Amino acid sequence: MPQFLFVYHGGTTPSDPAEVEATMAAWGAWFQNMGPSLEIPGNPVGQSYTVSSGGVVDNGGANPVSGFTVIKADSIDAANEMAKGCPMVVNGSGSVEVAEIHEIEM
Repeated sequence: MPQFLFVYHGGTTPSDPAEVEATMAAWGAWFQNMGPSLEIPGNPVGQSYTVSSGGVVDNGGANPVSGFTVIKADSIDAANEMAKGCPMVVNGSGSVEVAEIHEIEM
């Protein structure tokens, strides 16, 4: 079954303990709902840097990454449907970029 990369953009870091608890519960419920399709839960990420032939820029790029997850699904359409349940999508604070992972044999 194909694997797909969910790349998170946006979102907010809650500061209130009740909000932290609610946010973690929403993510936990979403991950649990995906069941065996969840391959790698992933993590949030810190400041990103863009490395190119012109050098290194520490502004995170045009749409900074805030985290990632790897799932498996029958198709890109099925993966997109799963991504619609992401807490950041549901609450409107961010988005999920979905891409199929292509295995390369070395």
